[in-house]
Amino acid sequence: MEPIDASVTDLTARLGRWSAGRGPLYLLLAARLRRLIDEAALPPGTLLPPDRRLAQALSVGRTTVVAAYDTLRQEGRLVRRQGSGTRVARAALAPETPRVTETSNPMFLHLLEAPDDVILLSCAAPTQPPPALAEAYRTLVLPDGDIGYHPAGLAVLRTAVAGRYAARGVPTEPGQILVTTGAQQALSLLARLLLAPGDGVLVEAPTYPGALDLFRETAAVPLPVAVGPDGLDVTEAVRVMEDHRPSLAYVVARFHNPTGAVLPPLAGRRLVEAANALGVPLIDDEVLGDLAFDTDGTDGADDTGGSPGPSHPSLSSYGEVIAVGSLSKVVWGGLRIGWVRGPAPLVSRLARLKALHDLGSDVASQLVAARLLDGFAAVRDARLRDLRAGHAHLRAELARLLPSWSCAPATGGQTLWVRLPHGDGVSFAQLALRHGVAVLPGATTDALGGSVRHLRLPFLLPPEVLTEAVVRLAAAWAEYTPGPAPERASLRGITL
Repeated sequence: MEPIDASVTDLTARLGRWSAGRGPLYLLLAARLRRLIDEAALPPGTLLPPDRRLAQALSVGRTTVVAAYDTLRQEGRLVRRQGSGTRVARAALAPETPRVTETSNPMFLHLLEAPDDVILLSCAAPTQPPPALAEAYRTLVLPDGDIGYHPAGLAVLRTAVAGRYAARGVPTEPGQILVTTGAQQALSLLARLLLAPGDGVLVEAPTYPGALDLFRETAAVPLPVAVGPDGLDVTEAVRVMEDHRPSLAYVVARFHNPTGAVLPPLAGRRLVEAANALGVPLIDDEVLGDLAFDTDGTDGADDTGGSPGPSHPSLSSYGEVIAVGSLSKVVWGGLRIGWVRGPAPLVSRLARLKALHDLGSDVASQLVAARLLDGFAAVRDARLRDLRAGHAHLRAELARLLPSWSCAPATGGQTLWVRLPHGDGVSFAQLALRHGVAVLPGATTDALGGSVRHLRLPFLLPPEVLTEAVVRLAAAWAEYTPGPAPERASLRGITL
């Protein structure tokens, strides 16, 4: 196996909340690096970043990194040679079984950490379920004479989801719907089915980092296209599709994650028509599509909340699109129900692939989801009221305590896309961690290697927690002294 280089950005993300705990920083850093080496997340032969570069990214003194590296060198886990850098030793401990691909995404890694005093602004999800969810479970009646395995999903839920698309002007049959265990599984199944090593995949830059993880897992080649205030640069996207004929294109057309941009209808139509003409499967991630701030229950939606509003049409209304949705952002992340809407033959193939992995999603959750979709508007509107209040509160606190930071107001979704006046998000995020708040650096979302001065900040936490988070961020910013800009982010990362 050829040695690989651990980029500063990717290693910093993989270190997670390394500085939490008691003791000198160099010992805490050495402990986290030791774990990554022993778990083979840093395979033998991996070249680690130079002392100075890693110190800048972690917002610590160079001596902290030198001492950590030397500690691991004395243990035989690292080899340090003048002129050839610092590498994981060939004799370092590693599992006998082959290492599986795993996420280096801070958005997910923070969820795996033990509970502590860190305020999580790294993951955007509702902090508690709505009362309607508990009520739906309380009155749940499980079916009789049913073995419980439904790889494509329960008929009642597939019908309900299809009805939502029909309500927004996209005629859909239940056979065009696959129920999945959340939208992440939907994207995972699509990546496994449609991508092979070396295939090109058009992605936005920046984009949802969980999708980048999945494309990296398949060893696909990213073809990034920049996102601006009006969403994807469709002219450039069409050129990329014409020149490279990617095996897949992935976009977030409404309330883009992380920028919040909305693709204008004419641009969306042009994108769909070009992808259809060129034979490029186009995935539209609609997970945030229901969270339009101008939706108040009077926008023409029926009682199911099926319409996303007249100003936010679905890309599926323009042609053949593979739509991915879920209930995680409107209802609760713990209700692991998502779906794929696409051509029936594709859905049938995905169902067979899903059967290989889990034989079908949880039946009780599917029945509850079907109940919630009957009268969905009330659940959605309650969530939107909380989001509008959180959006206004976070912007006000940022203006009060961090006036040099800039961000445009959101028109929907769950997050603000914040630009720092100087420095970079990766190194600042490390300092923010030591002040007790976890944030998502923009560089981890951008396959072009850009967005280095950006942070994604969600506004879902209670007002008093958002205030405390901004107080901690302001304290970190007062201490922050940026070094040189970090190296460009690498989609390949430090996994194989």
